[in-house]
Amino acid sequence: MATTYMWKGRTVGGETVSGELTVKSRNDVLAQLRKKKIIVSSVRPKPKEVNIKIPGLGDSVSTKDQAVFTRQFATMINAGLPLVQCLDILSRQLEKEMFREKTKKVMQDIEAGATLTESLAKHPKIWDDLYVHMVNAGETGGILDTILLRLAEYIEKIDALKRKVKSAMMYPAVVFCVAIGATVFMLLFIIPTFANMFKDFGAALPLPTQIVLTASHLLRDWWWAGGITV
Repeated sequence: MATTYMWKGRTVGGETVSGELTVKSRNDVLAQLRKKKIIVSSVRPKPKEVNIKIPGLGDSVSTKDQAVFTRQFATMINAGLPLVQCLDILSRQLEKEMFREKTKKVMQDIEAGATLTESLAKHPKIWDDLYVHMVNAGETGGILDTILLRLAEYIEKIDALKRKVKSAMMYPAVVFCVAIGATVFMLLFIIPTFANMFKDFGAALPLPTQIVLTASHLLRDWWWAGGITV
């Protein structure tokens, strides 16, 4: 099995050079460089890249990704391109690694004799039951391009709805955060000032006022406990 080696050395003229060679052994690297009259100073296997991924983050397939994929798929099928060629083109255009790899596997399954429906059904995290059943109907009825186009329109509507919901939820969330911030600010800085004024008056405080002052004292003295809890 071939291995990639990183090497450093000098030319006959004294120039420092370096590079990589994919060969079967370290001796092959030395032999090739010797032919080029390079004096080798070091040869070592190239370290393997380590990809650290957090499940659920960064590489998940969004509704928008599905919509774009399905619409482009429908366009190519309508243009008369074979399934395998369509999937090959789509896989090259996909940016997300997981989506790209799953699409390649679907293409390989079809090349091995499986139907598109059977191939998509193996990857339910990307193509759910509705998607697979719709594709099956398209394959059976010979109207795959039409079904894919309808699927694309459906997914686009779902994506638009999700965006509207997110936008609608954003304003209340901002208002809530501002309200919490204002309340904390009052309890930490404003209320203590009034507490000192009431103390100077020596008057008995109403129960609601006492509760607010107690909350202010608790927040000032025990704020770190809330941080630990979170």
